[in-house]
Amino acid sequence: MSGLFGGGRIDAALYDELESILLAADTGVDATTWLLDELRRTVKRDGLTDAVQLKGALQETLVSLLAPLERPLDTGTNKPFIIMLTGVNGAGKTTSIGKIAKYFQSQGKSVLLAAGDTFRAAAREQLMAWGERNNVAVIAQDGSSQQKADPAAVIFDAINAAKARGIDIVLADTAGRLATQLHLMEEIKKVKRVIAKAEPGAPHEVLLVLDANTGQNAVSQVQAFDAALGVTGLVLTKLDGTAKGGVIAAIARQRKEGPPLPIRFLGMGEGVDDLQPFDAREFVEALFD
Repeated sequence: MSGLFGGGRIDAALYDELESILLAADTGVDATTWLLDELRRTVKRDGLTDAVQLKGALQETLVSLLAPLERPLDTGTNKPFIIMLTGVNGAGKTTSIGKIAKYFQSQGKSVLLAAGDTFRAAAREQLMAWGERNNVAVIAQDGSSQQKADPAAVIFDAINAAKARGIDIVLADTAGRLATQLHLMEEIKKVKRVIAKAEPGAPHEVLLVLDANTGQNAVSQVQAFDAALGVTGLVLTKLDGTAKGGVIAAIARQRKEGPPLPIRFLGMGEGVDDLQPFDAREFVEALFD
């Protein structure tokens, strides 16, 4: 994006080019329109005339739009603090659980993983292997069983184990599903109800894991999962490049009433330490690098 602001005056052609860049970065029509309107107001109010000044104004406008999404997760309110993770197939849920566990471990917290994705055998194995490597307990169904275990039962057992062991944080994996698969969405609602039975007031956080490369589809996923489960925070994965980073602006504009859903973590790469709490200014600066 930085190439756009090399020099020259602010004119209609510059706004047109900026609009194209924002749309190509998955910012979406609503957020793009809002950003351009805000920019025009700032240009008029402050008497800006050249493209370099416009760049600074755009950066500040983006930071003000994204700052409300910057709310780190406070896990000190409950013990165990129970986090339920959800999302569509392939969003990076199971990988994210490992990275989030590592993040909390680095803060000196004890973590237990619940292998609630009983639909995909590889998910259970992935979590078990990760737990072994990083010395984290994993509660899972018996691998020798031919029958699929009830995901709610696995997570129920995990919560009871966490309470007995004095664990700080439970991360509960769930099977990936599409928001249009109504019967599967009902199943995941049941998982949430069972968590509340195991620990009143839980889950304390419902994290929706989104693949940043799905663009505007990510916004509709937020709407669908929020309606079904009452999502409390987001994890954005596969944001290795910021070319599609505009989707965060689209998410910021998605909720018309009440505060936007916070982005608890941003996955910027493949490494286990590549999941970081969201920092609005840092993210905007990376967009313009």
